[in-house]
Amino acid sequence: MVEHIDKTRLNNNLRYRFDFLSKFIDFSQHDVTTLNILVPIIFPLLPKAIDSVYKKLYSFDVTKRFFHLRNDGFENFTSNKEFGMTLDAVQTEFRKDMLTVYLKRVLTQPEWNDSFLEYLSRVGQIHTNKGGSASINVDYIYMNALFCYLEQILIDIIWNAENIDQKIKRQGIRAISRFIWIQNDLLTMHYSTTWNNDNSCSSIPIVKLTKCFFI
Repeated sequence: MVEHIDKTRLNNNLRYRFDFLSKFIDFSQHDVTTLNILVPIIFPLLPKAIDSVYKKLYSFDVTKRFFHLRNDGFENFTSNKEFGMTLDAVQTEFRKDMLTVYLKRVLTQPEWNDSFLEYLSRVGQIHTNKGGSASINVDYIYMNALFCYLEQILIDIIWNAENIDQKIKRQGIRAISRFIWIQNDLLTMHYSTTWNNDNSCSSIPIVKLTKCFFI
């Protein structure tokens, strides 16, 4: 039997969109639990993983340039090169912290409720000029590349872990892959003209964010 999917609701209702994606890629509460199980494996290696992400971003001029742009919240910042307090260094550290907080929240979230889905949605929204600040507009190709690279790092951590069996490794890699693709969709929709930004999860208040999370 073919299940009917309301295309209009896909572009107006965040929960409905997530439920469709979950069914299509077989993402379930079991994957959420698996992500929770990965905490003691991934958390100790997060600093190294985050450093690797930002070294990659700094290795191309098209992505490095975003760290030299003065975003909202850093208008009054004054550089002090003697102590390494430059605008790009401070903004990079801020984004490293945000990426760390983000990954920790994803891995420890026990239930992907409406509030959490809104959080994932805003991770995408904040990197566009739809997020509340005209100073932010990161091209989609860079965000897509970032999450692809992040996925590789997380999968490598799981694959190389010595204290888990093969079954958990397989489940962990699947859970990471599914999570990344869900996040990628909730990122992509904010670059699309079909998504209605006014109707995410109606019970969650909209907050205007003024700083990029990652780039």
